Amino acid sequence: MKDKIYAVFDGDSDIHYFHLMKAWTNNENFDFEIKDAHDLNYAKDTSLEESIKAQLRKRLENSKAIILIVGEKTKYLYKFVRWELEFALKNDLPIIAVNVNGIRNRDIDRCPAIIRDELVVHVSFNHKIIKYALDNWPASYKRLKNSNETGARYYPDEIYKKYGL
Repeated sequence: MKDKIYAVFDGDSDIHYFHLMKAWTNNENFDFEIKDAHDLNYAKDTSLEESIKAQLRKRLENSKAIILIVGEKTKYLYKFVRWELEFALKNDLPIIAVNVNGIRNRDIDRCPAIIRDELVVHVSFNHKIIKYALDNWPASYKRLKNSNETGARYYPDEIYKKYGL
């Protein structure tokens, strides 16, 4: 059974957000797991890039959803981030775009173009709304996808208020 959550992010600029999410993973109040794709040594060698992508592909194939940490530079990353998002889209993996700047819907200025108009839910960076999205978005995504729905999604303010946000 696919039960892993795969995180996609800018390993140079947004690693601290990922580390915070890993801390949430280790906290008994959170029941999701982040699959760490950044424990590999990246290099510019093409064969190594293909080797890394093969390993990432295995991890993606074992994931039930993708969390994309959307930071200031995320939309400019093509070697791995764009490739991971392309894989997710081609393989119908639900994507949760998490805006580190607090925006609760699609951030036009930071959202990677490849997912801008895709069936992706956009949330702010907060453990409560991320948990809500992890619990609800995979099933919602499947239902919407089966109905041929497209386009960005976000949760209404009532959901945020329900969790004290």
